[in-house]
Amino acid sequence: MKGHIPHETSSFVGRSAELARLDLALAHHRLITLTGPGGVGKTRLAQRAAARASVGRVAVDAAHAVLEQGGRAGESRRTPLDVGHGTPRRIGSAATAGASAAGTEPAIAADTRPDDALDAAADADAAGSRFPDGTWWADLATLDGPHLLLATVSDAVDLADHSPRMPVEALCAWLADQRLLLVLDSCEHLTDACAPLVEELLAAAPGLTVLATSRRPLGLAAEESIDVEPLPPGGPDALALFDQRVAGRLGPGPLAEPGAREAAERICHRLEGIPLAIELAAAQVGPAPVADVADRLGPRFDVLSRAGFVWPHRHRTLRTAIGWSHELCTPQERLLWARLSVLRGAFDLAAAEAVAAGGPLPAADVAPTLDRLVAQSVVRGAAPAAGHAPAEATGARYRMLDTIREYGDERLHELDEHAAVSRRHAEHFTGLARWADSHWSGHEQLRGYRLIEDSHPDLCAALDHWLAHDPARAAELAGLLVYFWTCCGHLKEARTYLEQALAAHTEPDAARTRALTGLGATVTLQGEYDLAARISEEVATAARERGDTDDRIAAACLTGLLGMLRGEPQKALDAVRAALGSAPGFAFDSPDRLRCTLVEVLSLTALGHFDEGRARSLELREHCVRTGEVWTRSYLDYQLSLVALFSGAPAEAVGYARTMLESKRLIGDAFGVALGLDLLAAALAAEGRAEQAASVYGTGGAYWRSVGHPQRGAPELQLVRERCEETARAALGDQAYAAAYTRGSTAHGPTALAAALRQDPQPD
Repeated sequence: MKGHIPHETSSFVGRSAELARLDLALAHHRLITLTGPGGVGKTRLAQRAAARASVGRVAVDAAHAVLEQGGRAGESRRTPLDVGHGTPRRIGSAATAGASAAGTEPAIAADTRPDDALDAAADADAAGSRFPDGTWWADLATLDGPHLLLATVSDAVDLADHSPRMPVEALCAWLADQRLLLVLDSCEHLTDACAPLVEELLAAAPGLTVLATSRRPLGLAAEESIDVEPLPPGGPDALALFDQRVAGRLGPGPLAEPGAREAAERICHRLEGIPLAIELAAAQVGPAPVADVADRLGPRFDVLSRAGFVWPHRHRTLRTAIGWSHELCTPQERLLWARLSVLRGAFDLAAAEAVAAGGPLPAADVAPTLDRLVAQSVVRGAAPAAGHAPAEATGARYRMLDTIREYGDERLHELDEHAAVSRRHAEHFTGLARWADSHWSGHEQLRGYRLIEDSHPDLCAALDHWLAHDPARAAELAGLLVYFWTCCGHLKEARTYLEQALAAHTEPDAARTRALTGLGATVTLQGEYDLAARISEEVATAARERGDTDDRIAAACLTGLLGMLRGEPQKALDAVRAALGSAPGFAFDSPDRLRCTLVEVLSLTALGHFDEGRARSLELREHCVRTGEVWTRSYLDYQLSLVALFSGAPAEAVGYARTMLESKRLIGDAFGVALGLDLLAAALAAEGRAEQAASVYGTGGAYWRSVGHPQRGAPELQLVRERCEETARAALGDQAYAAAYTRGSTAHGPTALAAALRQDPQPD
């Protein structure tokens, strides 16, 4: 099943009436907004409703019933819900569970692993989904303002647009013929920008349904607004939520103490059934019995009810609960809470230490203090990023709910530390980008990709900070991110930040030259070759004037890349060889030298120097394999596949094309996947597997649409594509070829990619 819904990291309680109403609303309306105060459970309700809509109501409910029964003792077996793992970045096989189309619950053995139960049930129910093109989640809570709204929504639906079109035009075109559900979570601070965007998308895409969560409606005529109420404070669901959160940490013991149940009921009633407030109160059990928590909570509310609060009643209750949790924190915990509020997305311990250590909070105290905030539900563990295999994990990650973060931000301003902590934040993420860039050429490259992708919201926040306070640093950071962001699908963000930084920072130094080089690479990949040529000349001039060897090699790499894509391989070869010859060294000495060397090797094939190109490719590839470098190896495999194809060795071409695709899948490079699928299709056709070739070619076409371009690449690839289609069509006939192509182009992309990567020695 296509799509992505964030992991549910804790159990889901109650809401059967709300879910039934949402099921009905999603069937009859194209825009539904869940409204209500912070902490009332809008996001969790949207998660569960979106999962039910994507693979069927009975499917999700049955699977979660099995998983929750398996996790009653301490919640240890509860598994998150994740509908998909992404185009190479996110979408994947569904991970929800279900029943058959007839609506009967599937029989699942008691010892079935949760993931197996979810996958099996999803497969059984996927055919009946109202949204065959998936359910997609855009987290808007990470955005400080509207300038990254379009990029965030595009990224959420796996549009890795490489074209120079306006972002809204590209997004409308991508969604136009799809039937999908788009969830926009936490719109309240962006309603003025969200409303016109949603209106335009709904007009352009008749099959689109939007589910939004917001503290206030978007205000559109087509909007069906549903107010999310707290859990009934005297009902069983509020008490069940409290019990599950306590038992999940401590087991059933505290709940069995004398008077504990009555005290829990008093807590839920006092907190008016607001889920976040109940969870914060439950987190206080352990250091104190349930009865003591209830006794301490009452006087706190009595004092604050007379303190002149002007917020709406439920907002006041939640604010009081958060304030009470804040008062129960130690001074170090309060300080860490405030300082962590500058982090926009999920973060790791290194980021927490970088932004929060100092003064009364030594670096050595950050980790244990963070653990205590997690125990108090102020900070939560973040699920692994979708699409990351276990081996690709970048360590434990955390995040704050936006309501909790807002409270911390207020305290940070009261401490008059916001400017200093924001600068430390920007320094840390600039350092992270430097680290990733310096490790581009070695075994940490893939980890660098993961860190950059996981830190995308905070890297954007760092760029915003530098643009306001130090444009030279903005130019440096944007330049460091170019090659990561172009592969991770953030090409438009790269261009926007580079243009802003270059406009603000005009001094001809290393930062400006690097940013200018990055902008040239970005517009080249967007297909604006004339603009790229002008930038390339400017970069070459700046490199000569500065007399810096690294600048000259980077400038030559840009000239070579542009020459390759414009069909001028000799110009590309001359430029890179001149630069590399002026400063001899090992290809893996620096990222720029490695990229420049790669352009040299690719130019040899374009010029027909197959023997030399193959020998150089194998030499470089051996070092890539030894060191674990992925990006360069992927293009060397591309080169070797082309050489094999042109040399009449289609089986060898198939093997290299598949290894290229595996590397591109790991990186998440949709543009590279599209190139590789075209090459694999041609090799399969040459090997006599016409039907498989047509299907793979169709899948490649779908990936090209996701990057917003018709088929692109060096000109010699066009001949390969033409031969592929001619060979496969001649073998199958027009009708069978069209059917196979359509199967590939309409299949779930990552599923089709996985099938293409499987070895199959038998020709059609």
